[in-house]
Amino acid sequence: MGLTSVAGVLADRRRLPTALRAVLGYYADTGVFDYASLSLKSEIDDRTEAMVADVNARVEDALEAEFGRPVAFDYDTKLVLPAQLTLGYVYRNARRQAPGDPVTETIADGVPDVDATALEQGPAQNLSPREMVVRAEQMTRLSIEALIDGDMRDAINDDEFEDFEVDFDADDEEIRRVAETAQGALQSHLDGLLESMPPVVEEAYQWAVDYSEAHQDRDDYFRELMTDAEAGDADAVEAIRAEYKFADYEEEPPTFTDREKALPYSKTQYARVGVLYDGMLDLYRLAGLDIEPAFAKSIVLAIIGAQIWLDDVDDYEDDRREGQLTPVTAEYLLAPDDEAGYRHVLDITEQYLDLAEEYATAADSPLTGIAAEYIYRSGEPDVLPGSF
Repeated sequence: MGLTSVAGVLADRRRLPTALRAVLGYYADTGVFDYASLSLKSEIDDRTEAMVADVNARVEDALEAEFGRPVAFDYDTKLVLPAQLTLGYVYRNARRQAPGDPVTETIADGVPDVDATALEQGPAQNLSPREMVVRAEQMTRLSIEALIDGDMRDAINDDEFEDFEVDFDADDEEIRRVAETAQGALQSHLDGLLESMPPVVEEAYQWAVDYSEAHQDRDDYFRELMTDAEAGDADAVEAIRAEYKFADYEEEPPTFTDREKALPYSKTQYARVGVLYDGMLDLYRLAGLDIEPAFAKSIVLAIIGAQIWLDDVDDYEDDRREGQLTPVTAEYLLAPDDEAGYRHVLDITEQYLDLAEEYATAADSPLTGIAAEYIYRSGEPDVLPGSF
């Protein structure tokens, strides 16, 4: 048995830590084992945690003003992973070009310089490795704050406040005040940052937000389809297949090609979550950083896979009860029985995450490939009907 085969066997042993299983699984799939990626992940985690701490400190200042006393605040979100992976991608590329280490102990802040033509013509600036690092750190700060702001906005719209954590026993009215104050503080700061940058930055950011909100505007329609399908309406079931699972793109995604557009749920899940990370990567490009198409695809595919495999699988029972159409609830409506629905969910997830790994390898970003494998190894599909 070869080393990759042994790694594959070990990766399937649930007694091992998930992070180790992810490394072994990626090696088994690709033959790539990069020791440097392991230390890079730890480094990126530490530096982005410091950036998130800065965001929380900004919120705590606003909460102190709102409540008239100091308030410790934390916000539980996993949405910053793509920003972490992008920072790691730039660090890796910059270090390859530098005689010494261009990553210093101090994390850069401030507003990055912008190349307004980068989205159409590619980065025009020949940045030094140190300049690459500085701009990547600056844009990662901005991206993390924007991602948290967007997640908070969605949580407030959905009346879901469990991720807003404070150090006092807040009642329903107070936790809403906490959420609205936190989100308002971030939005105000982001608005100021965007106003200080060329209009093309805000345009790229707003394009992604508008694209996603256009999908959210159809939520009531999709809920009606699901209700009708649950009641046995064959036309509603077919509409879910045509308009949700295999929907056509009205506006072409800049990152996806025909291969990605043909994936089940590609259009709806790109609009639901993928476009926000496409927009994030455009911000790095506008900072003059060269983000390869293969890397961009791996990020967007991995985040769609994570949305389905982690969130939608875990929330299946609640979503089914509340009439929320997701790829997981849709598959159980489209499949002839629960066992087929379960198999389809696994197959669709593997299509997204396998392709994310493939593109990560093509972009020479093993950290991203390991992240896609980690997402897969973190899933708990046994909660779904038909899994036994």
